[in-house]
Amino acid sequence: MTPLKTDLSIWKKLELNAPPVGVKFLLEETPKEPIQKLDETKYTLCEMIKVAQKSPDKFYINADNESCVGSFILGMNELPPAALSGQMGKAMGIFQDERCNARLYHDLPRMKSGTVGSVVFSPLDQIDFDPDLLFVLAEPSVGEIILRAMTYSTGERYHSCFQPVMACAFLFAYPLLSGKVNFITTGMSYGMKTFEVFRPGQILMAIPYQWIPTITRNLGEIDWVLEPYKMGRDRYAEYFAKIVEQTEG
Repeated sequence: MTPLKTDLSIWKKLELNAPPVGVKFLLEETPKEPIQKLDETKYTLCEMIKVAQKSPDKFYINADNESCVGSFILGMNELPPAALSGQMGKAMGIFQDERCNARLYHDLPRMKSGTVGSVVFSPLDQIDFDPDLLFVLAEPSVGEIILRAMTYSTGERYHSCFQPVMACAFLFAYPLLSGKVNFITTGMSYGMKTFEVFRPGQILMAIPYQWIPTITRNLGEIDWVLEPYKMGRDRYAEYFAKIVEQTEG
């Protein structure tokens, strides 16, 4: 794995609900580096983030560690026709008809079959490799700081894209394939809700590798709490009027 090039220490200063988690996708089923495999307990792919947040060290997983559709999203195996045709979604009451569920599979973000043999997960303190993705769990107020760090030097719009089922596709595959920072609100995805992975109402971000240096650098430059946020409505209205007058000459 390529060594870490970005100093991630500033992330420790944010008031996060859990440490950020770095992820690396590998072709080999067993990493070349001496990394311990997760124990034989099976978890959903989204649960792996939570496991890594609490882990004292990095670990890797492969298909036999995963208990839901995550291994399909990673391209490690295929789903049966009953799932792809939408039978399961209708049977569980998520969708009115099979076709409503089935249409989600036709353009579902997914890693190419056979290209991911294992996935390394690491809590922030143990990230010594250049991660493909950085997962961050935060309250909305802290999520706002991170997203503002993204747009600060780029003008990039905020972007949240997911669907009611298989949200792991939009956390693991979509950000890497699209190059977009993606985020979801916990409690709004069927799988994470039923498996009680995260407390509802938090922001779970997936930051792809090309955005990690920019956001990290900008976190060290921006004001985390802008002065207008402290003013209250009436004072801000006066402040805004002055800014308009100054900028319009």
